[in-house]
Amino acid sequence: MKIKSNSGNFQPCPEYTGAAVCVDVTPLKTVQTQFGPKEKFRFVFEIGETKDDGSPWCVWSAPFTPSYHENSALRPFLKKWMGRELSAKETENFDTEDLLGRTAHITVIHEHSDGEIYANIALIQPDKSASPLKPSGKYIRQKDRALQPATMPAGNGAGAQGGGYRRAEQPAADAADLGATKIHVGKCKGLEVRDLSPEQVGALIANWLPTAKANAKPTADDKRLIAALESWQTAQREQPESDDVPY
Repeated sequence: MKIKSNSGNFQPCPEYTGAAVCVDVTPLKTVQTQFGPKEKFRFVFEIGETKDDGSPWCVWSAPFTPSYHENSALRPFLKKWMGRELSAKETENFDTEDLLGRTAHITVIHEHSDGEIYANIALIQPDKSASPLKPSGKYIRQKDRALQPATMPAGNGAGAQGGGYRRAEQPAADAADLGATKIHVGKCKGLEVRDLSPEQVGALIANWLPTAKANAKPTADDKRLIAALESWQTAQREQPESDDVPY
């Protein structure tokens, strides 16, 4: 998962090897790929190290399509996590929700590129420790965040009693449906980003985005479209090649 190191609001999960526990399976989100729109989700893990405020660090997996196809990226990830191949009977009624609370032993590494930091899960294995890590209870699942009070700051994963757990590893924009952002410029004006072909989005990124970002006083519509296009760019860079197979 890509993290901007020059942002004061977001900090990458530190490099780490040790116990982890799955605390979320994110809702499916449609992203544009070179093979057209695909639905993706991520696993979120709490690790055994905490921030200054006492809340645990979290790390997000790569995005996966909900497919156990032999060429999918999800299949080898689960095999490494479980320590074995799932049986045909297990895959018949397999539900990723059943993985919530499941422990793992992971290695998180940082990858640096163009002044930015990528916090990635480089290795995942079954957890064989005598004292498995338990969820802290401070993380609020993405699907439940719409139920939180409107006064709660974006990215805050707990109420007043939870100690103000902040999801610093992932920009709050990821939780929004940026694909529904309407185009307010050019030939595609009036359409939503998700309605465009990859070529049309690419043209906006090449021809409009640099000028819009250089504008000292962008409009609200500009800001929304900039965020949507940058999210699209990030999704493109994060697509694992082996995951781009028919669902």
